[in-house]
Amino acid sequence: MPAYHVQRSIVIDAPIETVFETVADYRTWTSWSPWLCVDPNAEVTVSENSNAVHSTYQWQGELVGQGEIEHKTLQHPQLIDDEIRFFKPFRSVSQVRFEFASQRQGTEVTWHMDGKLPWFMFWMVSKMDTYIGMDYERGLKMLKDFVETGKVESKSEVMGVVDREAARMLGVKDSASLAEIGPVMTKAFEKTDQAFTAADLPRDGEVLSLYDPVCLEDKRFDFTCGVTVPSSVAAPSSLVARSIPGGKYLQIRHTGAYHHMGNAWSGGYQYARYKKLKLNAKGCSLEVYQNDPHSTPTQDLITDVFIPVR
Repeated sequence: MPAYHVQRSIVIDAPIETVFETVADYRTWTSWSPWLCVDPNAEVTVSENSNAVHSTYQWQGELVGQGEIEHKTLQHPQLIDDEIRFFKPFRSVSQVRFEFASQRQGTEVTWHMDGKLPWFMFWMVSKMDTYIGMDYERGLKMLKDFVETGKVESKSEVMGVVDREAARMLGVKDSASLAEIGPVMTKAFEKTDQAFTAADLPRDGEVLSLYDPVCLEDKRFDFTCGVTVPSSVAAPSSLVARSIPGGKYLQIRHTGAYHHMGNAWSGGYQYARYKKLKLNAKGCSLEVYQNDPHSTPTQDLITDVFIPVR
């Protein structure tokens, strides 16, 4: 059977014992699990003894399916070996490992998964690192926030399929890897703001980012950051004009820190798969920013994701 291996790491500003004990205690997992974000009504059951060998964490939900994970080895404070068993939407068993190492900046956590796919899914092996890896990256970011601050400022809510009217935007076009996207977009919006000020352009439209169609395996995104304007407004040389097609979009609302926006995107695609929605692979997706990050507390930031559907 085709085998795959996935691993991702993060450094957490906390002692190794604290990080180990947090991950070892299944009662904390609902706070930083990357899979429960869009399925808050999923049923989670944790064994009475939540942080010992043979402790279990079980889940069942419409979007997350059904399964369980069990502690097989707890080697304090360096290593946790788990076995994860999926029951729905299909049966499989994989091995999960957490490794902990003290660093000058805190503790490095490395999250591994080793598994096998049915023969007929051999074509998925190369994609597993991308899809599971992105989930692991989201989970590790939330684990970091949870350990360092005691909370995770991220909530995702599916608003459903909505109709959007066609629009026109002016902005700055750029590209970035997933790791770079936050800082690169910040600079793009700074350039947009400067250009709007210099040309005295109207700013009462939507503030948004337009994402061109992307292949996730490439791990690079092309986008335009800007503001919607009337068709009569001419674009200065420092900005590009983009047309935003009207039509049907799946809307997902994210409330909280922007570095957790991946939860909304992942949740949207997870919801679309479950509901068997037909995505428009050639269409552009949107992030619409509903309040100002300079004057809004992080936990209150609202960003709407729009994924085009047919």
